[in-house]
Amino acid sequence: MLHRLLPKLAISALFAGAVAASAQAPFHLEHRWVIGGEGGWDYIVADSAAHRLYITHMTKVDVVDTDTGKVIGQVTGLTRTHGVVLPPGSKVGYVTDGGANVVVAFDLQSFATVAKIPAGTNPDGATYEPVTNTLWAFNGRSSNATVIDLAKMAPVATIPLPGKPEFPQADGKGTVFVNIEDKNVIVRLDAKTLTATATWPLTGCDSPSGLAIDTTGMRLFSVCDGKKMAVTDATTGKSLATPTIGDGPDAAGYDAKDQQAFSSNGEGTLTVVDAGKPGYPVVQTVATEKGARTMSYDPAADKIYLVTSKFAAPDPANPKARPAQIPGTFTVLVLGR
Repeated sequence: MLHRLLPKLAISALFAGAVAASAQAPFHLEHRWVIGGEGGWDYIVADSAAHRLYITHMTKVDVVDTDTGKVIGQVTGLTRTHGVVLPPGSKVGYVTDGGANVVVAFDLQSFATVAKIPAGTNPDGATYEPVTNTLWAFNGRSSNATVIDLAKMAPVATIPLPGKPEFPQADGKGTVFVNIEDKNVIVRLDAKTLTATATWPLTGCDSPSGLAIDTTGMRLFSVCDGKKMAVTDATTGKSLATPTIGDGPDAAGYDAKDQQAFSSNGEGTLTVVDAGKPGYPVVQTVATEKGARTMSYDPAADKIYLVTSKFAAPDPANPKARPAQIPGTFTVLVLGR
């Protein structure tokens, strides 16, 4: 009996090992890089090829080496930074300076300012559109988008929007999408005609902020207040699902290889949604740190970067006020598998 059973046991063991190897490991906190400095922050962008992380940090952009966790440079002379755009193959990066109403072009080697391009009022989220070689800066206070021709480094159009724009995404084929925070909708824009072509309601979503895109399956992932992620068909505008996420989200990400969508939540969690299964189930809630609500996913390294800071205790006399940031505690969190 034993000699008949052993081959079966061996086959079973091999099968179990194959299943275990194919299952995606969960994310966990790998590193905490304290980079210091003072002031608030907004979006961050990972440059996979250069092994760098660009972090908008109040009046500057911190550039971090993702191999060492050290700051290797800064883009300075800014007033209130929001979003960073790194067009593929370019020697120049771009940052929206909401306090100065400009998009600042900077050299990716020296980090020196190359140009200051006028935008609308308080340019915030931005994205690169490759078909037209344009940068789209979305202006939070003037409720419009400034389209910049990168060959000329000059604005070529201003497109009105129905409300306050938040984060945008481009599909790489000539279409740009943006969340409208105060209207709970997504606007679709044609980069060739420079017009808005559709406005889609985000069912079950309040105050959409961060936006991620699946360019293969043509799906959009908006993170919303009320602990919801709105999944939208990027072709038809149809609502596909509203999985539950953590509280206070501000950024989203998407892993195309494993079909997972991410939400970074200010409560101190990161939500992982399986976008490859019916119902879009939440497969992991990762403990991060309070305030870590912006993030960037690096597909080459399969790592997620978040930023936060330590905060003083709330003021008993004004418990609703935002706690003061403790100087010198600004930190990058690195999640890996």
